[in-house]
Amino acid sequence: MPTSPDGFTRRLNHLKADIVDQGRRVQALIEAAFDAAFSRDAEAARRVVKQDEVIDRVDIDIERACVTLLADATREHAALEPEQLRIVLTVVKANNELERIADAAVSVAELITQVQATGQLPDTLRVMTNSVVGIIRDVNMSLDHNDPELAKVVLASEDAVLEFKRAIVRDAQERLRRAEVSVDFAFGLQEIASACERMADHCTNIAEQVIYSATGAIVRHTSGHWEEFKLPTG
Repeated sequence: MPTSPDGFTRRLNHLKADIVDQGRRVQALIEAAFDAAFSRDAEAARRVVKQDEVIDRVDIDIERACVTLLADATREHAALEPEQLRIVLTVVKANNELERIADAAVSVAELITQVQATGQLPDTLRVMTNSVVGIIRDVNMSLDHNDPELAKVVLASEDAVLEFKRAIVRDAQERLRRAEVSVDFAFGLQEIASACERMADHCTNIAEQVIYSATGAIVRHTSGHWEEFKLPTG
């Protein structure tokens, strides 16, 4: 039986709800990964790795639902509105980015053994991880409410995360030079900072899609700043 316009709308609403739930799931995962890192809790780290399996399964389910919806719309010659198509594309993109954020959280959890034995984690890392949690929270909220202004706040946060990473890498290198930490510790610290940077980068990619979904504008990072490119109409 053909799907009615209302039927497609309901399916789109389900997709939006699913991606918001996935965003919250990923936020909980990165918070657990950071907690495991600061507490040096190997068992908690193993739970993070295990929980990522749920995110992987949901990722596949959401992608299949998007493909099925578009296939049904094509087969039934359904006249989806541009706004509806942008929503589907945003869900597909955000779904992929959230899965990558979860992978970065797993990377943090798997590095626990390298930072367990020696060395004090710098205060800058705590500030950086708190910033990343705030960014994922904001991008989830912007996704939930289709809020382009909040998405722009996320875009503006990326440079601060990069500066945190640079400071952490400098600190690790200096402490290693003074033989205050092991090579494994310094490497693990730099890798955790890099994973945080990747999380923030994936969040900005989602924020770009939220702006696209809400306004139709394509946002790209060029020459050190963000630019919006409006699609031609008519």
